[in-house]
Formats: sequence, C-alpha cells, structure tokens
Amino acid sequence: FADLVLETWDLHCDRNGREHRTADMGCQQLVVRRGQPFTITLRFSGRGYEEGVDKLSFNVETGPCPSEPSGTRSHFVMTDCPEESCWSAVIQQQDGESLSVSLCSPPNACIGRYSMTLETSTGYQGSSYQIGGFVLLFNPWHPEDTVFMRDENERREYVLSQHGLIYQGTCDYIFSIPWNFGQFEDDILAICLNMLDINPKHLRDQNRDCSRRNDPMYIGRVVSAMVNCNDEDRGVLFGRWDNHYEDGMSPMAWIGSVDILKRWKKFGCQPVKYGQCWVFAAVACTVMRCLGIPSRVVTNYNSAHDTNANLTIDRYVNEKGEQERYSWDKIWNFHCWVESWMARPDLAAGYDGWQVLDPTPQEKSEGVYCCGPAPVKAIKEGDMLLKYDIPFIFAEVNADVVYWVVQGDGMQKQSIRSSDVGKCISTKSVGRDSREDITHNYKYPEGSEEERAVFEKAEHQKKSIGEEDEGLHLRIKVSEGANKGSDFDVFAVVNNNTDEERVCRVTLCARATSHNGTLGPQCGLTDPVDIDIEPRAEKRVPLRILYEEYRDKLTQDNLIKVVALLNDHQTGDIIVSVRDIYVENPPIKIRILGEPMQNRKLVAEISLVNPLAVPLNGCVFVVEGIGLTEGQLVKELEEPVEPQGEAKFRMDLMPRLSGLLKLMVDFESDQLTGVKGYRNVIIAPQPM
Repeated sequence: FADLVLETWDLHCDRNGREHRTADMGCQQLVVRRGQPFTITLRFSGRGYEEGVDKLSFNVETGPCPSEPSGTRSHFVMTDCPEESCWSAVIQQQDGESLSVSLCSPPNACIGRYSMTLETSTGYQGSSYQIGGFVLLFNPWHPEDTVFMRDENERREYVLSQHGLIYQGTCDYIFSIPWNFGQFEDDILAICLNMLDINPKHLRDQNRDCSRRNDPMYIGRVVSAMVNCNDEDRGVLFGRWDNHYEDGMSPMAWIGSVDILKRWKKFGCQPVKYGQCWVFAAVACTVMRCLGIPSRVVTNYNSAHDTNANLTIDRYVNEKGEQERYSWDKIWNFHCWVESWMARPDLAAGYDGWQVLDPTPQEKSEGVYCCGPAPVKAIKEGDMLLKYDIPFIFAEVNADVVYWVVQGDGMQKQSIRSSDVGKCISTKSVGRDSREDITHNYKYPEGSEEERAVFEKAEHQKKSIGEEDEGLHLRIKVSEGANKGSDFDVFAVVNNNTDEERVCRVTLCARATSHNGTLGPQCGLTDPVDIDIEPRAEKRVPLRILYEEYRDKLTQDNLIKVVALLNDHQTGDIIVSVRDIYVENPPIKIRILGEPMQNRKLVAEISLVNPLAVPLNGCVFVVEGIGLTEGQLVKELEEPVEPQGEAKFRMDLMPRLSGLLKLMVDFESDQLTGVKGYRNVIIAPQPM
C-alpha cells in the first residue's frame, strides 16, 4: 500500500457548535464542551483509509508546556471501544476517500485552547499533520462534569442567556437595571482565555496553572482576582467610590460587560475606569458563563463590611442624628457578588451547588484580592473554617449593627434597636424578568432555633434586640414620589404600644450618602420636637426634603440617608431608626415600530422627559442589545433639553437573532446620570 496522505480536513465548526451550544460564539473556530463527542472529517488523497493497514492516532495539547502527567497533553489511537475517562477517537463512517471521526474529551479535561495533530502510519512509514485547533469549555450538560446542572431552564438562564437584570436600590425600594452579559459576542471568548493566560499564577508557573484549569474552583478564584486590579495583576476594572469619575466612565453608566472587556483588551490590559460592586460581579459573571460555568449576579441589601471580623458594626451618632466619628466598618445599601454552580469534591458531602465569588476588592484572601468560592450552604450553617472566605461573607449577611448615641456631655448610650443586615437577597428569576428572593439559602428565619445554633457555632452573640412589642416603636416612612427634581416628605412614625400616655423627643436628620455607606453633606434637619402620645396611638413627625437642598449634594448613587432619634423621657431609652431613600430617575420610554422579524429593519424610538427645573446639557443616549445592535450605538444630542422638555431620537435596528432579545438604554447628562431603561423585543425567525 502507498502511504496514506491527508489532503484536507473539516472541523464542522457550525454543526459541532450547534450540538455543543457554542454556535452563538460566532467565531471561526471550533468551540466544544468537555465530555461530549464532536465530529471531524478527514479527506485523504489517492486512496482511502484501510482498516488493519493504516494506523491513525491523535495528539491534543494545551498550554505552553504540555505534558501527559499534567493532563495538558494526550496521545490516543483510533479505537472501537472508547473509555470515558480519557480522550478517544472512534470511526463514525467512511465514504471513499473521506473518513468521519468522532473525538471526545474526558469530562474532567483542562479547559482552554488546544492544538491537534493527526499521525498516520502505514507499515514503517508515518506522517504527522497539524489539523487546526479548538477551544474546550466546561459542560454543565454532562452528568460527570463538576459543573453539571440538572435543569435545562436553569442551564439556559445561567449559561446561555446573554442578558439579565441586576438588582439595586434599597431593601425598601428594590429595582433592577438591565445588563448585557454578552458572553458569546465576538472576541469575548478570546479575551476570557487571555485573562487566564496573564493571571499571576500562570506567570509564576505556567505548567501548574494550565494543569489546574480542569477545576472550576481554581478558575473561579483566578477570575475573582483578575476582574479587579488591586494586586497590580493587570486586572480588568479599577474600583472607585468617591463620585469623581471624570477621567473614566462612571460606574453607573455601564450597561454591559462587552464594552468593558473590549476596552481592556484594546488598551493592552490596562484597568478600565471605573467599577463598583455590580460592575465587578457582572463582568465576572460574563467570564464564568463564557467558560461554561453556570453563574448569576446576586444582590445583598444592607450588606456589612466588617473589617475587624468581630461581627459587630458600631455606629456613633450625636443627638441630632449626625455621624460622630469615622468607621472603617461600613454598611452598603446593597452589595453584589456572583454565585457559580459547581461540585465541591474537596469538602465533605452537602456543599455542592451555588458558591459565592466576590470580585469586588474588599479584603485579601491568601494574599490576593479575591473572595470565594464559598459554598452558600456553609454560609447558612456558619461553617467558618471551610474554604474559602466564609467568615467575611457570613458577616456580610449576619453582622449586628449597634447604634451608640453620643450625648452632649460625651456619654454614650446604646440604642435599643438595631438595623437589619442581609435582607432581601435577590437574583433574576429563571426565564422571567422578575426577582427571586434567595435569602433563605443564606440564613435561617430570624429568631429560629436553627439561627441560634448557627450563631453559636460561629461564636456570634446577637447583640441586637428584636422588635420591642411593649414600649415605644420608631420607624421612618417616605411619601410617594421621591423623584429627582421634586421635594418630598419623610416621617418619623412613633407608636406607643403601652397603656399609658408617653412623652418623648424626636429628631430627624437627612444626609446625602453613597452606595458604600460613606456619608455626605446634610440636606435636611428638624429641630427636636417634644410630643406626647396617647396609649396605643401613633404620631408622625415630618421632615420635608427640598430639591434645592439635595440637588448639588446627591452623588450619582441618588441616595439620602435619614436618621430618626427618639428619647423616651420616661425610661431614658434612646431609639434610633435609619432608612436609605433612593431618589428616582425619570423613566426612559422605548417604542418599537415595525414588524419584529429576523434580518428585517426595525425602528426604535427612545425618549426621556427632563424632570428638573434646569436644562440638561451634554445629553447622550447609549444603546445596546445582543442580536439587535452591532455593538453599541452612542447618540449625542446637539441641543440642551429644557425643563419638562423631551430628549428623543429614533434609531434603526437590524435583528440578526430571533427569540426574546433586550434593547438596553443608558442616558447621561450634566445633571442626570446613569438613567437606565430596557425593552423586551420578541423577534420572529426569518421565514425559510
């Protein structure tokens, strides 16, 4: 027999991509998932493959120094009975000179870029052919993969969906912003793989790093560190919280990860300015979904940042309700992190499933700014010693906040009411634009036996006292319409839960505040009011918050913190109540004109009314939507928008995908920033 000579080959990128659910990556390369077969066709010249005469074998290699012991190189021959635990090649069919071969990786293979060579030998003669490369990803569809997820709707949401919602605001006023994850957009896969290749662990020991890329825990830890730049590790985002964002993009302005990751690549992996928690979390979620690990962004309201890890956050206010001294411990009105789904073979049974990863730089973990993966189950059970970083996250959802009132003579009194940490933990529902409350995954019901047992295990004495049934009770209410540009009222509501008349003194103070709990200037204060209150009755003390007072003090977070203080003359107790108020931006209206069909022109009309008493200058709309727009569209308006005037424009869309798509809009100007809107559009498939 003459030598077997390979003429051409076909990696069937499209067909394999569809079967492996990677076709949306739109890249001109083969992208497959581990543990699942893919087909290639080899075409020989002169004669076809003869069984028993010709020997065929393959080499696959990943990383700069591939080796079999590290699991980064494999040599395997064509066989009839493949083994699941290693790479295999099986003949599918033969048609003259062409041969279809089914290749399969083990479900615990290292992910990343691979090169592949074919070796042919006939008798003593042999040849070797480089037959292109491919990218291998995690496979949540494969029961043997450590990221296996059973439910198809969940896999669609947490691996395949390219858009979502992120919850913000306050626990009393929860709202969502749209986010374009875009994990299958052009170039994103290459950027994510490059992120793995420039991470410090890779630079220290390339072979060890590549050999650990079969482990989603390892990948999660690397991604959590690489999304922030605090270790001077060429990370993606620069965090900033001080309301000075002029030399970059304000964290409030982003509406998707693609823009951020592309900027990072374009500027040679220099950190992109600026991020805050939801931006860090959303970018990490994009990277994890891109690599095939099911992931979602989660929001924790009243999130504690307990720097000295004593599970108590002390707050000091004076008798007017003003902050008395600076504290490194902070309460964020919300904080976002990522949950990624994976097994934890390194731990005892019961800790598989959702794991917290937090890429926002807060504390170091093993010398690096990263956090997790921490099993959500371990946080709920108070298992402080398990890997990784459980105590920090446990505090975020369970710390006590104790208010101390510093009196005129310097005496300090502990308030008898604490504020609640770890409320309304939220994520987007599967397949719907509604909120799923997942607080029960993180903590047992308040006051339950289980909660007490967990706190004992975590050596946490709950210092705060629950709602008092008897005595006086204080809370803060907000009138309807805390809208930017308007005045609005807040009330201290006092209830007398006793059978006798009580006399007390009430003070209200309002200050601009930022999302991470840093207080700004005052924008409202009442003189102390003495009230007497009948048995079982309720009284209100109002504070009017004026637009002209808060206009120049509000940060881009749009938050005002109201503190109410009540002195009970009879008992001498001091009660503190605190509430964050979100001042609402105006809505963005989006109308879709025309018949929504794939590859047919549509028009979107986008508008916003200026609610302020002053004109808006430098108005810009930014629009993006996977499958609807080519990247981002930026529309700068020539004219200022007068008070009560309308900012409005129309744009053409050419939908290239069908199904449920989201058009997302951000609006920026000198006076109104970070205004978000979105519209779901259902695009009919193009008729055949």
